[in-house]
Amino acid sequence: MSRDGQARSGELVLNHGRTETPAFMPVGTNATVKAMRVEDLDALGVRLILGNTYHLALRPGIDVIKEAGGLHRFMSWPHAILTDSGGFQIFSLAALRRLDEEGVSFRSHIDGASHRLTPERVVELQCDLGSDIMMALDICTPPDAGREAAEAACARTTRWAARALAARRAVRDAAAGALFAVVQGNFYEDLRERSASDLVAMDFSGYAVGGLSVGESAETYRDFLRLSVGFLPAEKPRYVMGIGTPEYVLDAISCGVDLFDCVYPTRTARNALALTRDGTLSLRWHENRLDGRPIDPKCPCPVCGSYSRSYLRHLFKAKEILAPMLTTYHNLFFMQELIQEARAAIRERRFEAFKTGFLSRYRERRVREGGEMTARGIDRRIGGCGG
Repeated sequence: MSRDGQARSGELVLNHGRTETPAFMPVGTNATVKAMRVEDLDALGVRLILGNTYHLALRPGIDVIKEAGGLHRFMSWPHAILTDSGGFQIFSLAALRRLDEEGVSFRSHIDGASHRLTPERVVELQCDLGSDIMMALDICTPPDAGREAAEAACARTTRWAARALAARRAVRDAAAGALFAVVQGNFYEDLRERSASDLVAMDFSGYAVGGLSVGESAETYRDFLRLSVGFLPAEKPRYVMGIGTPEYVLDAISCGVDLFDCVYPTRTARNALALTRDGTLSLRWHENRLDGRPIDPKCPCPVCGSYSRSYLRHLFKAKEILAPMLTTYHNLFFMQELIQEARAAIRERRFEAFKTGFLSRYRERRVREGGEMTARGIDRRIGGCGG
């Protein structure tokens, strides 16, 4: 493992291959990264993606995926998969769920049917999926949760983690994936410390920091990111859930985080927002109508090598399927290149200089033009980045 301050670069060895870290995981909630073929993800160098146990259990159903031989075969993905537990849906689908000590009951947003998740059942489902990394069921609370509610959710998350770990240890299949626990505690420092301390004592394969990027300020995010990661053991993988803007990703790497996921690059692509080194670019802008330049003239991706801003604007205006496909490819290429450069900078012990230089340029146009919506503002407008 290479280190530069707290930033670090290494490798995860998983059932379906090796993954260099830091690594950004594209989100494939429904057994697909929206608008991307698995061949294209492979070509981009993606070696770890995220699926969602809750959504896959609802549709197509775990029995369908199990019959196909597991999630990898079902979606023809040869590399590693991390599956979320459904814990984020406890937060995002609060109106459709009922919590108790044993688990959580959901009313399906698809057909209204009732579904039950417990810590043990979630481990079982993820084993059936064939996940390389499984997440323990946790409870994410909103930023405005009071002390009493946050403390109760934190304590229950710890109890559920112990049950999940017991269920994982009872699995005799040598091919079963690694189990990660999730640190919670809302925005209370002592609860974060207590959550991390209790989970680390149980000795999970890795640890995630949950409950961030859920509507808090950027300053609060950074403070609690650094605080939470500081409680985690250096010898285990660290994962911060639900972050994907360049600013947030680079902040996480600075703290020694290895993994992160977010819908941001793909969701913004479907909303005609392209990521460039000079900031974000809306392809719907009228100024692009006659612009023959690519999204980013210096980007070596195939999209920038073949298609103009004018053409992409036309595709979005005409509601053509190709528009989000091309922009999604570009945005994920951008994220992969950013992470690869960050890894190289860590190995060469120049990460902080790289981060400062990258963000200075990335933010410059927002400052110069004054009126562009910030990345976090875009996240809120299109539905958030978490999960």
